[in-house]
Amino acid sequence: MGRLNSIFTGVSMRRFNLFSLCLLMAVSMGLPAQVRRAEGFTRLPDGAKVAVMPMDVELFALTAGGVAEPKAEWTTKAVANLQEALRLRGAGTGGRFIAMPPSDDPILAELVHLHGAVVLAIDLHHFGTWKLPTKGEKLDWSLGEEASIIAAKGEADFALFIQFRDSYATGGRVASSVLWAMVGVAQRGGSQSGHASLVDLKTGRIVWVNRMFSATGDVRELEPAKATLQKLLQDFPG
Repeated sequence: MGRLNSIFTGVSMRRFNLFSLCLLMAVSMGLPAQVRRAEGFTRLPDGAKVAVMPMDVELFALTAGGVAEPKAEWTTKAVANLQEALRLRGAGTGGRFIAMPPSDDPILAELVHLHGAVVLAIDLHHFGTWKLPTKGEKLDWSLGEEASIIAAKGEADFALFIQFRDSYATGGRVASSVLWAMVGVAQRGGSQSGHASLVDLKTGRIVWVNRMFSATGDVRELEPAKATLQKLLQDFPG
């Protein structure tokens, strides 16, 4: 597992750009949230527990020049709101969701990074145009046997990963967009993109994944964050 950091560091550094590209394509085509399931998987078994992994969330301010500036305070608020929205949702599903206990285990951190890389590959090869002949339409991806570490630490059967990016147009960006619109040029405003996936901790197999895109929404406030979480967990199998 130690070499995973070096393999996927480049992927991690380019995450926002890749999400932005996919988002622009999806919004322009008006795509709704999209769900894939692994072959043979339909729903969570009765009594199954789901460990909620640390959320991979980042919020940005979109400047007049189109630069995405990370906003740590916004991100902190967004994580808290999405966690609360998930807690409230879980209260109605028999307590399936279990918060992953805090841990400084480097293998767990590497699994989160690995998941980020794998979910981008799923995005490109299942939702995009770069299909893999060896996989076809089958959702056939895995985090490997190391995923069992999550089961041991979280006392769970499955793990839920959430990866989310949100950007908000600044006043300068809005003004710039208005000026460019007057000459017939459209500029991208703020938007949301994200993935949620479910991993079987016995095998490491990703059994369900959903991607969502939205040109509206604000996870900095709890109520709209609930709506965003609902989109991320559309058709959740439990």
